[in-house]
Amino acid sequence: MLLSSNLNAQDISLYQQFNGRFDYTAIGNTLNLTENGLNGTCDIYTSSSALLNLNSSQTITAAYLYWAGSGAGDFNVNLNGIEIMAERTFNINLDASRQFFAAFADVTELVINEGVGNYTLSELDLTSVIPPYCPSGTNFGGWAITIIYEDLNLPLNQLNVYDGLQSVPEQLEVTLDNLNVLDNEGAKIGFVAWEGDSALAVNEQLTINGNAIGNPPLNPVNNAFNGTNSFTGETNLYNMDIDVYDIQNNIDIGDTSAIIQLTSGQDFVMINNIITVLNSQLPDATVTIDSDIINCGDRSIDVEYTIYNTNSTEILPSNVPIAFYADGTLIGTSQTASALDINEQDSYVTTLEIPIGIPENFQLSIVVDDNGSGIGMVTEINETNNWDNAQLVLLEIPEIIALGISTACDEGFNSAVFNLPLLFEEETNLDISNLSFYASITDLEQGINPISIPEQFTNDQNPQTIYIKFPLDTCYQPYSLTVQVENCPPYIPQGFSPNGDGKNDWFNIQGLYDIFEHHELLIYNRYGDLIFKGNNNLKWDGLVNRGMNRNGKLVPVGTYFYVLHLNDPNFNSLTGWVYLNR
Repeated sequence: MLLSSNLNAQDISLYQQFNGRFDYTAIGNTLNLTENGLNGTCDIYTSSSALLNLNSSQTITAAYLYWAGSGAGDFNVNLNGIEIMAERTFNINLDASRQFFAAFADVTELVINEGVGNYTLSELDLTSVIPPYCPSGTNFGGWAITIIYEDLNLPLNQLNVYDGLQSVPEQLEVTLDNLNVLDNEGAKIGFVAWEGDSALAVNEQLTINGNAIGNPPLNPVNNAFNGTNSFTGETNLYNMDIDVYDIQNNIDIGDTSAIIQLTSGQDFVMINNIITVLNSQLPDATVTIDSDIINCGDRSIDVEYTIYNTNSTEILPSNVPIAFYADGTLIGTSQTASALDINEQDSYVTTLEIPIGIPENFQLSIVVDDNGSGIGMVTEINETNNWDNAQLVLLEIPEIIALGISTACDEGFNSAVFNLPLLFEEETNLDISNLSFYASITDLEQGINPISIPEQFTNDQNPQTIYIKFPLDTCYQPYSLTVQVENCPPYIPQGFSPNGDGKNDWFNIQGLYDIFEHHELLIYNRYGDLIFKGNNNLKWDGLVNRGMNRNGKLVPVGTYFYVLHLNDPNFNSLTGWVYLNR
């Protein structure tokens, strides 16, 4: 949109767009008793009324109230007895002593509730303001309501509401882009303007694509701002205009843009809003980022997003390209899977790999109708709403905290049973209710193969490092704990009874077998004769396996001397007496 700018005005710009089976009407009234001028009366009303008529097929979608006048502004008025506060305000300074205002309020709910009938704007009191304006004929006040309605009997239209407050001492220009005019029937343009004088008709023109338009006799081509309402045919809206023009012969099928120009060679006119209604059928692709899944230590993220074709007048085709950016760097592309009808949407999930070099805290952008180089394939109603952004933070795994080494006595073959949660609690004093234990850091990072019963963990390496996942709010803290076993002094009983009753039938030295695997056990009788030689695989059950006479026989009851060579550099040999009984 291309605009002129002057007199500290608020440029006319797009306020709202409606795409569908929409059209509009407008009502309003002046507060001036007569048209202002050098000899005009210097009085003004504080209220006035207008009648709203709609067909039964027309459903109100939006209603916008504008009011304006001389002076700095009255921004608190009543509409049908209901107080209205200005939501937006506008102003123009004509010179050092004359300023003008306009105000806006969305009164959709009020108008829907009131429906058709009489509307009265009151409490717009400019009686004490206008005297300095009267000598120059710039005293005025008035109001208008623009009503947008839906009618299923209408074609698919694009209705644009532009507003601001801009004077037209020379020329105001608006360029409508992103059009796709399929039918020019019913095409129209309208505006709400203030302070126009019917007696001044110097180069007052509305032109579309260079063609001057009018609807005489109500609005002559050379006197656009003449105190009229084109919707009702009224001619006594002193110093304001609510006009609409048929432009179907001034815009062609296939047009993709239109240029609107408003000019006034002498009259000081202020444009408050411009409405265009065109049968332009285009899709409008938009996207929202709905959710994301970021795992600890993983630069792959899963993103759920939705593609929409809302506020459109045409189907969005399939295979529309989609681009994904991280801090402006292209990291992936995709395309829509199916066509979207008007107001339809489709959700997708994609996995994105965030390249090394992108910081942990980055902005993810998804742009629909972008092939990865900023180029689209679809002409849309709005080419500036194709993206959505989300600030994401990759979850870096903290450094592993190494705990101490826990040692247990060897229970056989260099292994023992460890209570891992208890060991962790003793080391850290942290909650152990949600811990996970893993035999490798890879299993921990991938969340696979947790130790099933960590309270009864038997090591299979010596020493062995165990990895613990401690959950945090957004990630987890990894710990490592080393367990190891060592040989402890064996316990040697004082006697045994090899009588075949299944109880204490052999010289069972606790903590010896499968622990001191290379030990040697020597048994001597009271005469000093070696009667038995054993090892890890040969236990003494009272039988002789050395000597000539009693080899393989059970020795008699008595006391026997043992020598136990542990063959461990950390332990000396052990000797003592054991009593064999029946």
